[in-house]
Amino acid sequence: MKLPEHGANPHRLYEQAGQKPPSDIIDFSENVHPFGPPDFVKEQWANFFGLVASYPDPQAEPFKSQAAIYHGVEKQHIAVGNGAAEIFTWLAKRYRNKRVLLVEPAFSEYRSTLTAEKIHIIEINLKPENSWQLQLDEVEKQLAHCDAFYLCNPHNPTGRLLDVPKLTEIAELCKGKCELVIDEAFIDFVGEHASFIPMLDSHPHVIIVRSMTKMYALAGLRLGYVIATADIISELTDSAAHWNVNGLAAAAGARCFSEETYRERVIAAATSERVKMEAYLEATGCTFIPSAANFLCFQLPNPQLSEPFFQAMLKAGIVLRHTYSFKGMDGQWFRIGMKSALAMERLRKEMHQWFRDN
Repeated sequence: MKLPEHGANPHRLYEQAGQKPPSDIIDFSENVHPFGPPDFVKEQWANFFGLVASYPDPQAEPFKSQAAIYHGVEKQHIAVGNGAAEIFTWLAKRYRNKRVLLVEPAFSEYRSTLTAEKIHIIEINLKPENSWQLQLDEVEKQLAHCDAFYLCNPHNPTGRLLDVPKLTEIAELCKGKCELVIDEAFIDFVGEHASFIPMLDSHPHVIIVRSMTKMYALAGLRLGYVIATADIISELTDSAAHWNVNGLAAAAGARCFSEETYRERVIAAATSERVKMEAYLEATGCTFIPSAANFLCFQLPNPQLSEPFFQAMLKAGIVLRHTYSFKGMDGQWFRIGMKSALAMERLRKEMHQWFRDN
């Protein structure tokens, strides 16, 4: 049975699992928080609607300027994409026929975009015996053999966070050997103090990829951006499609940077629900990976029961992110995005019933 490699595909998942979807489904497989976009998106929708009939700005303004102000960088150091996924296609073209080092398990888009460009992939495998933490001696050993190193921070799917001093150490190891690509899709749930962006001036071989999907719940608008030296930005976007970012996404995304209260609310809620879920998992004898993001990975006390547990949760309308497509997790771990308090309570209720029955 081949299951979807991404979360957020519940109906396709039920189809491929051979199950009829129940009427009430809660999708924990995707990591967009439950609060929806900032209020201004709905309140000003009539103003945004007027953008539909006009061609968008080819430089994705006003988003590009606001991103530059927010991060304290010059505009020429930023390029905007149709989601971070488009940026990873640009990066793959940059490393065509070269060698890229990946940390596995990893977001599947890294491998799929790299493979499409016939890139030789070298792996570092995170291991449960090391608490799924990156070992720098392994990194140093492989850097001489690659042209770029992809790193996700916080890491997806484990949620593990590398602090800025540790990232700096890695960046120094890469200096003179390869480029370092840091995917900061989930850094918003930690805070800008954890971002490597302020360190870019002294590390011109580092490329940062950011997403507006996770924090601002703009998944349907497709908006991401990359920050690097002006030369790298120019090279990445050399063959990018004209008008690749729609005007509605650029306008709504630009406004998001001023939504400080919204960000604080989302972070507080995600953290609160994660702490409660960790306590529940510990009480039931499940193993979990300490996470800094808005998602959590866990394993049953008896991992051999992972498949029937997954199927039982589907029947109950609970969609978990399976890990068959995450190397080293092999379906014996589950990832859950933090949702509303009511949804999280429903998850614990269904899990509790399954534990009682099994």
